[in-house]
Amino acid sequence: MKSVVITAGLCLVFFFVWERVDIVRLGYHIERLKAQKVLLERERDQLQVKFSALTAPERIAKVATDKLGMVPPQQGQVLIVHPQQAPPPSLEQVRIARTISTAKGER
Repeated sequence: MKSVVITAGLCLVFFFVWERVDIVRLGYHIERLKAQKVLLERERDQLQVKFSALTAPERIAKVATDKLGMVPPQQGQVLIVHPQQAPPPSLEQVRIARTISTAKGER
């Protein structure tokens, strides 16, 4: 009986120690993740600044003219095409569609 109590006590001590070690390990892991989060946020901020610089209209215009040899269009070279809007369906077309759908639904 005495050995069972000692064994149970040792198991409880080992469990307590294991639990504390696991808590410390998780704490270190959380700290590493926090540090990684800070680094990733800095990298995100740097990438946002770089993106803004690369997509600036002035920079795009400069690259287009200097590297690609593009020039602004001259008068008459640009045609604006307005899309034609479809007329709304007439009342007759709506009735036909309703009649067809009713006929199909009755089958």
